[in-house]
Amino acid sequence: MKDCIVIGAGAAGLSAGLTLARARRSTLLVDAGRPSNLVATGLGGLLGYDRRPPSEFYDTARAEVAAYPSVDLWAGDIVRAARHDDSTYAVTLADGRRETARTVVLAPGMDYRFPDVPGLAERWGSAAFHCPFCHGWEVRDQSLGVLAAGPVGVHGALNLRAWSDRITLLTNGAELTAEQRGLLTVGGVGWDQRPVAGLIGPGAGLQAVAFTDGADLAVTALLVKSTLYQRSTLARDLGATLTAPDEMLSVQAITVDAMGRTGIPGLFAAGDAATAVPPSMAAAVASGHLAGAGAAVHTAAGY
Repeated sequence: MKDCIVIGAGAAGLSAGLTLARARRSTLLVDAGRPSNLVATGLGGLLGYDRRPPSEFYDTARAEVAAYPSVDLWAGDIVRAARHDDSTYAVTLADGRRETARTVVLAPGMDYRFPDVPGLAERWGSAAFHCPFCHGWEVRDQSLGVLAAGPVGVHGALNLRAWSDRITLLTNGAELTAEQRGLLTVGGVGWDQRPVAGLIGPGAGLQAVAFTDGADLAVTALLVKSTLYQRSTLARDLGATLTAPDEMLSVQAITVDAMGRTGIPGLFAAGDAATAVPPSMAAAVASGHLAGAGAAVHTAAGY
C-alpha cells in the first residue's frame, strides 16, 4: 500500500509529489499527459520560469520528482477510484492494475471550454487567452478585444485597462444594459454587440475580428471568457463536494480548505480542479505543496 496516490501531473500534482517525496512518503504519481497550458506560448508570472515554455517547466519538474526513490511516476489514466470502509483508497489504472493508498491528492486539472468561434481554437494560448495576469504583459499597449458578455465581460474589459488603453468589449450578439454601457464609457472602453463570425490573421496570429455583417475590427489579441469543467467524476466518486458555479468564473471546483482537505478523511485536492478563483500556474504550485504536506501529515498521524 502506498502512502499517497497523486492523480494528475500538472503543476499542482508535481508540486504535491515533490513535497511527499521529500517527506519520504511512498507515492504513485499518475500522469495523464494533458496539462491544459501546454498550448501556451509561455508561462507568464511563474517565478523562475517567467515567459519560458510550459514544456520546459514540466520536463524539469518531472526529473526533479523522479530523482526521489519513494515516488513512482506512471503515464496513463485512472479509470476507477473508491474509498474503503477502513478509510483507505483503491484506484484502477488504465492498464488494469489496481493500487491502494492511505491518501489521495486529486490534481487532474480542468477542461477549458471557450466559445465556438471559427479560428479561436488555433489561437488559444497565444493571441487568444483567458488570464490577463498570465498573458497581458505580452500584448501590452496593443489593440485588444474582450470576447464575453454580461458582468464578466464588463469586468474583464475594465480590468484589462492596466495593459492597454485600446480595448473593445465584444458581446457576440448579447445586449449591454445602460448601466454596463455607462461603466465602460467612464472606463474608456469601447464595445461592439454584433455577432462574431470568426478571427482573421496568419497562423496563430490575430489581425482582426470578423462580424456576421461582413465588417471587421482590428485587434491583435483577445481575452476570452472560458468555462472550466471537471475532467472526470473522480471527485464525486470519492465523496468530495463541488462549489456552485457563479456568473464570473463558471467553474465547479472541488471544495477544499487551506490545506487542500476535502472534508473526506485522507482525500485532498489541488490546482485548477480545486480553485474557485482565477487559476494560475503559481497558485497551482502553491496549492499542490500544501495538499502534499497535508497528505504527508495525515499519513504520519496514523489516521
